[in-house]
Amino acid sequence: MTSVSRFSLSRRTMLRGLFGGATVSVGLPILECMLNANGTAFAGGEALPLRFLMYYWADGVNIGQFEPGQVGADWALSNHMSSLAPVKDYLNLCTGLQNRAAERITHHEGMTVFNGYSFNYAGGLDTDSGGPTIDQVIADAIGARTAVRSVQVRVSKRESTDGDGGTTVTALSHRGTPGNLTPQIPQASPVEVFNYLFGNFTPGVDDRSERTHVLDAVKADVERLKPRMGTIDRQRLDSHLTNIDELQAKINSMPPSCQLPAAPTETNMDVGGEEPITSVVDAHASLIAYAFACDVTRVASFLFKKFVSSTVYDEINASQGHHAASHLGANDPTYLAGIPYEMEKLSQVLQILMNTEEIGGGNLLDSTIVYASTDCSTGASHSIERQPIILAGHGRNYLAYPGVHYQATPWNGNDNSPNAAGNTSDVLLTCLQAFDPGATSVGGGAPQSNSPLTDVLA
Repeated sequence: MTSVSRFSLSRRTMLRGLFGGATVSVGLPILECMLNANGTAFAGGEALPLRFLMYYWADGVNIGQFEPGQVGADWALSNHMSSLAPVKDYLNLCTGLQNRAAERITHHEGMTVFNGYSFNYAGGLDTDSGGPTIDQVIADAIGARTAVRSVQVRVSKRESTDGDGGTTVTALSHRGTPGNLTPQIPQASPVEVFNYLFGNFTPGVDDRSERTHVLDAVKADVERLKPRMGTIDRQRLDSHLTNIDELQAKINSMPPSCQLPAAPTETNMDVGGEEPITSVVDAHASLIAYAFACDVTRVASFLFKKFVSSTVYDEINASQGHHAASHLGANDPTYLAGIPYEMEKLSQVLQILMNTEEIGGGNLLDSTIVYASTDCSTGASHSIERQPIILAGHGRNYLAYPGVHYQATPWNGNDNSPNAAGNTSDVLLTCLQAFDPGATSVGGGAPQSNSPLTDVLA
């Protein structure tokens, strides 16, 4: 009997075509024909992908209403975290940890929680990031395995009104080594991100007729490939292309104000003077989900809003900017309303990941580690004691699931005390070791960590 060979496809396969004289490429989801016979790894023996998303919201929290009253496995979401209920099992919450940044000038030092380095002071309210952020360290370890090393997105386009500058505020992500860093400028326009991830064609800024019809461009390649696939893979490919088509239709239906000029630091035109935050969060999160699912990239960062920015949460009828409200005190009504709104947007991102199917029946939160934090514990005081860190997803059974609430021993009030309650950088090292098990430290100087936080591991 003649055996029928199993059709195999490289995980790096891209659908390709031409549009308007430009080459267009579309990534594929992970298909069964890319896996080994047992479905436990790629056909070439490489492990199934593990992803990382770094998420930032600004201006801290109200500790009393944010930190849950229970610790360990039996914990309940606090009032301000209630919108995270749909993804609660995927959450590991770390509270009470000490950010050990050596310098303080308000907000800037809080960004140490993303890299484990103290900032470099440039004078006034200007600082430069002291070291690479954890997403870029992870990308250095795994980035060569995907077509796109990492992607950086931004929602609110508002800038600081207080003159804060330097690379610490310019970008969330930084690549390189201390003293030789390159800010990874985030893209605010979903159209720009779409073309960065899925095609090379760049549309005109405000000319909808020039927007890319990617699926039309790759139609011939799809028709060539599908007859060779099994039924399940054809269904998965159809679903993937439908999702991309729906996402593109959603982006194309946005008003021209949602497009950006080439420079991501320039603001786009708002809708009636207001930023379309929810629709942009949805588009960015969907793009990241599709990029993860088709293995275009495994690393992303998500900047919800810059610290000290003039962002107003118009969707909840905020009377003033969230940062300005934070300086009226932890109990200011506008500030108190803004924190649950920020958690609602984080929940929106996590639910999109959870609702995106993985090969084998899981979802993207099953194969992703999301590291989410802010730049201070409470905005009015700029305190970096008790900065909360949310770890979402279980990263292919690396993190505890259902998650736990880890709370450090209360800090004794001395900045550099050896008895201080842990180190926020310990959580960074925990994340890094999921991707680079041989890593023994993260960061440098006072915030450096050599001891991962094992309490949140599976």
